[in-house]
Order: sequence, then C-alpha cells, then structure tokens
Amino acid sequence: MTVDDGVVPDGVTVFDGGFPAVANLDPALLSALRRAAAAAAGDGVEFVVNSGWRSPAYQDQLLREAVSEYGSEEEAARWVATAETSLHVSGDAVDVGHSDATAWLSEHGAGYGLCQVYGNEPWHYELRPEAVDHGCPTPYADPTHDPRMQ
Repeated sequence: MTVDDGVVPDGVTVFDGGFPAVANLDPALLSALRRAAAAAAGDGVEFVVNSGWRSPAYQDQLLREAVSEYGSEEEAARWVATAETSLHVSGDAVDVGHSDATAWLSEHGAGYGLCQVYGNEPWHYELRPEAVDHGCPTPYADPTHDPRMQ
C-alpha cells in the first residue's frame, strides 16, 4: 500500500492537505479538526494524523493483518472494520496522535463536534455536530457494539 491508499507518513498533521489520508476526509470533519488543532496549538499541542481516509484495498489489508494478529475475525472486529463498514474508507473518521492530542480532544473536542467513538480506541474521532451543544455521546465499548458496523 502507498500514500495514495491512505498510508500516512510519520509527522503528517491535519493541515497537510497534500496527503490523501487528510485531503479525502469529509470536509466538515477536516474543518472541525483544523479549528480544534489551531486552538490546541495555543496550548502547545499538535495533532498528527496516524490514519485518516483509507482506500478499500488498504482497509482490507488492515483487516487481514488484524485477523492474523488476533487469531479470529471476531476478535479482529474489535479493532478493524471491513471496507464496507469502515468510516475511514468513507472519510468520516480520523485517528489522532499523540497522547497529548487525544487528551486535549477528550477535554475540548466536543466543543468542535469531535467525539471519541470507541472506548478501546482513544485515538479514533468522528464528527458529531450535536456534541457542540449537547456533549459527546457515551462511546461504544468497541466497534462490535456499534450498530453501524453490523
């Protein structure tokens, strides 16, 4: 897999629009991420993109690797979705790093509509515009509890 499939080189930030993993994110999600990242920068925190948009082929590869690592499709599903259900493939999810960025987002993300969706993935964020007024919903324990993944 290559950068064109959504592979992200180390150090890519939410402002690096020359990478498909960033450029192919949903525009509203990317805008919220950039607004939050600009605010976080004032606190000395940088948002790097560990994973953003992914091609279906890349998502399939990640799932095959997870099945190999975890020993079953059932266990792998706790960590990696199919290409048909992955919100990375649709551009509606981003994995943010480092831990200071995820800590910043856990405290301030709702104000930008950015919510952690899975309890087992503190780096995985999606846009929930209603969170600006109502706060983020309780995260699912893991993707197997998310009805969108069924």
